[in-house]
Amino acid sequence: MTTRRDTPAIYADLQGRLLAGGFAPGAKLMPSVLQHEYGCSANTVRDVLLQLSKVGLADFAIQRGFRASRVSAERRDGLARFRVMLEQEGAVRSMGRGGLPWEARLAAAHHSLIHIEAQIARRSEGAPYMDLWMEAEHNFHRTLIAECGVPPLIETFEGVYMQFIQQIHDLESRRVATHFHTVIEEHQAIVNAALGSDASALRAAIEAHHRRHFL
Repeated sequence: MTTRRDTPAIYADLQGRLLAGGFAPGAKLMPSVLQHEYGCSANTVRDVLLQLSKVGLADFAIQRGFRASRVSAERRDGLARFRVMLEQEGAVRSMGRGGLPWEARLAAAHHSLIHIEAQIARRSEGAPYMDLWMEAEHNFHRTLIAECGVPPLIETFEGVYMQFIQQIHDLESRRVATHFHTVIEEHQAIVNAALGSDASALRAAIEAHHRRHFL
């Protein structure tokens, strides 16, 4: 028997599936089918998919319905470059405004992240730990810009981050063993620059961290 879920739970589940490759890129998302999985009406699923399309995780066209967003190198490049712009500005502003409390939160977020990264780096297969790592990395980057004092920048970053993760999830799972040591070094460089109050180094470290996703 299907367990009925409320709208926030349906949203969270569909968001997670879209981010983690639970639907093939470009796959049709049919409310009439998904309603049976979630024990709700097709209209409820349609409303959730519409919200997910507004944050870029699904595509919607009148008379064609919903599809999982397509994955492409061009899309990944654009999102990576936009992330650089947002994070550079947000991080430099946070560095100037956040003071010791922000530095402490950033150091704590980084400590959590490097512990997970160190465990993954010791293994040849990182895929089973990717969801845990992505959660910790999201927290690290969110903390990096948290004190910028520009709420629309933070809101925009959250949407762009989700779209970016959707674009790279499978890629990162496959490549984790080959570049994870570099990722650890990149995160350390960001922290070193932020805690050292070096704006130029911070901007450079953020760009270097994302450069592998540029075309």
